[in-house]
Amino acid sequence: MKKLAKEFKDFIMRGNVLDLAVGVIMATAFGAITTSLINDLLMPFIAWLFGAQDMSALNVTIRPEVLNEAGEVTQEAIVLGIGTFVSAIINFLLIALVIFVIVKSFNKAKELAEAKLKKAEEAEAEAPAEPEPSAEEKLLTEIRDILKEKQ
Repeated sequence: MKKLAKEFKDFIMRGNVLDLAVGVIMATAFGAITTSLINDLLMPFIAWLFGAQDMSALNVTIRPEVLNEAGEVTQEAIVLGIGTFVSAIINFLLIALVIFVIVKSFNKAKELAEAKLKKAEEAEAEAPAEPEPSAEEKLLTEIRDILKEKQ
């Protein structure tokens, strides 16, 4: 049992698991924002364009509900939720657009960083190497080394 607990602790403490958890929390918050944007700002405008009071008015009733003499529902209505479907499509497209912009920005930043690194490496490679010592310097170095050995 202790081994299982230790393995679980090691699994949870790895960086990628924590990054994933942060990503899920951010996605949930972002989902709430986009849902509000769709339901509270865009869908009323779209409903207004279609002349409906709200998006639920854009639904199509295939079979109305059936009531008995007491006014109780005996069969539920069958309704195509076109307004809900349009809302989900717009929500998806907005999230996909934001993710596209984020990935595109990240790739551009990565590309710029790699170009900068490549330019720095090329500049370093083009830097003049130390010049080869002349024959006279080599001879003097040999004489110095011989004199050090004799002392």
